[in-house]
Amino acid sequence: METSITFKKNRINLLNIPVDILKQEDLENAVRSMFSDNMVHQIVLLSLHDFMKARRNPKLKGCLQKATLVLPISAGIVRGARFLEREPPIRYMPFDFVIKLLCVLEKYNKSVYLLGSKKEHLQIAENNLRTSFPGLKIIGRFAGYYQRYKDKDIILAIKKASPTLLLAGNGIYGKDLWIFENRNQFNPGIFLWCGGCFEIFAGKKNKTSRVLWEKGLDFLPEFIKKPWRIYRLFIYFYYVLQLIISRIRGL
Repeated sequence: METSITFKKNRINLLNIPVDILKQEDLENAVRSMFSDNMVHQIVLLSLHDFMKARRNPKLKGCLQKATLVLPISAGIVRGARFLEREPPIRYMPFDFVIKLLCVLEKYNKSVYLLGSKKEHLQIAENNLRTSFPGLKIIGRFAGYYQRYKDKDIILAIKKASPTLLLAGNGIYGKDLWIFENRNQFNPGIFLWCGGCFEIFAGKKNKTSRVLWEKGLDFLPEFIKKPWRIYRLFIYFYYVLQLIISRIRGL
């Protein structure tokens, strides 16, 4: 039987969207608490794009409100909190967060189920994970980009496997919302969607440059590859406008 563990987090409200403040040193206790209390826990790594999307999407907003942890991965969210004179949250680099999460699970001999990515990439990712985390039990995998009618069988397979962590990646329709909408069908555990994680584990995608990430410019490489995403600049400008309005109103 797992010992009861508590961890410290502070949830702030930023433009009516919840964001959690979790210090790096509290992460291990947070993970231990989640895998020991016999409940379903969703972790959301929140980008500014999804932050703004949640303001007009009630289902996504509900997902964030009910998630155990909502951790920002965009510098703009941290800057927004400072601008509104809130306690600034700790920003996490997505892939680094996954590594730290897996390290904690390996330390306590826990298990993971892998869901997402292309079949050939997922196989390589699994092999590399087994090498990097020999004490971590990989108890199942299923590739992404599948036909939607397979959802029921996939959910049943995950439920039977009952992993400590379901790690989901690209190729999952709905991303975080897929987990949220199916949460009542899963056994207790931790559930996380992190796009691109399996491709990085498989060596098919480069990790984000730490220099760019620390400067808040980690979007540049992706923008250069996909220049049509310039529309996201308008989302950022709208975000800044909403921050200014909120500060003027004292909200």
